[in-house]
Amino acid sequence: MGCIYKRGSIYWIKYYRAGKPYSESTRSDREAAAKKLLKGREGEISKGELPGIYFDKVLFDDLAEDFLVDYEINHMRTLKKARIYVKHLQTYFGGIRIVDITTDRVRRYIQEKLDKGRKNATINRELAALKRMLSLGHQSRKVRDLPYIPSLEENNVRQGFFEYTDFLAIREALPNHLRPVVTFAYYTGWRRGEILNLVWDRVDLKQGIIRIESDETKNKKAKKIYLTGELLETMQAMQRRRRLGYPYVFHLDGKPIKEFNKVWNRICQKIGLKGKLFHDLRRTAVRNLVRAQVNETVAMEISGHKTRSVFDRYNITSDEDLKEAAIKLQTLIESQSRGEKRDAEKVVPFKTVTETVTMAI
Repeated sequence: MGCIYKRGSIYWIKYYRAGKPYSESTRSDREAAAKKLLKGREGEISKGELPGIYFDKVLFDDLAEDFLVDYEINHMRTLKKARIYVKHLQTYFGGIRIVDITTDRVRRYIQEKLDKGRKNATINRELAALKRMLSLGHQSRKVRDLPYIPSLEENNVRQGFFEYTDFLAIREALPNHLRPVVTFAYYTGWRRGEILNLVWDRVDLKQGIIRIESDETKNKKAKKIYLTGELLETMQAMQRRRRLGYPYVFHLDGKPIKEFNKVWNRICQKIGLKGKLFHDLRRTAVRNLVRAQVNETVAMEISGHKTRSVFDRYNITSDEDLKEAAIKLQTLIESQSRGEKRDAEKVVPFKTVTETVTMAI
């Protein structure tokens, strides 16, 4: 049986769980508030639940630490970004009790970020990190009630892609060591890191197959592709340039290829393709697979997309696609019109039939 008592002007409650006494401040000078809290705690204990005092002591910082540890033990490739998200969240939620992180408080956080000019997509990534923290806390029984975390609409989906002539132009203008990298990206849609980290152990030129394991991809999904045409020729050329003792397929005189954004941007500006990204090659590969009428499930296997929603974002529609669709629609309508005209010519008018019958009589 619990009891209520005062310390100064503040009411406290005392209750027992498994024979162990617990004292808790109500942070109120109202006896009614104390009675309500005591009744709630006794109700939780009678249901076998942990009393709220357990959750009241958990801070945002505790969950943030657990969140980063989870990233580390699972060897998540985006750990660096996760640390940045935590740092941004900590400026607002640091030192705050988890029970005080309500939907209203999250909305105020969103508004503050928007007022500072932060993009919707960036805010959503931070909110996703917060959701993950709370979810992990719920799993470890550090969080009881999960607040609703809203998200913002994103309208900044990249629409860039390469037409075939653009691809040929950028490949021709780039340094020799980057040309096979661009060719591989154009035909496969693989991410830059997956391409630059490709090792010869994953390549079987006799069978014309490349495989990479799930721990070598961003989304933990294994990939397998078959080599044909120019892509096969590119890989055969790379084998002739292979450096003994160096495991990576793509290299610069036996040294790893790292970031090349400066070279890429300079070349793009020089040849009139300013603003093009290397990642646009991934979007282009997806669009080419769809245009080639490759089954979408197979196309997703090649590009390594896990979800249909993300795959659809990469399946970009261009002006040429729209023009082609308009031509196809016009062709269909014209063929239907010609068909209806032929059918009309075959029908004998009612008057003619009547006249024929009269003449016969």
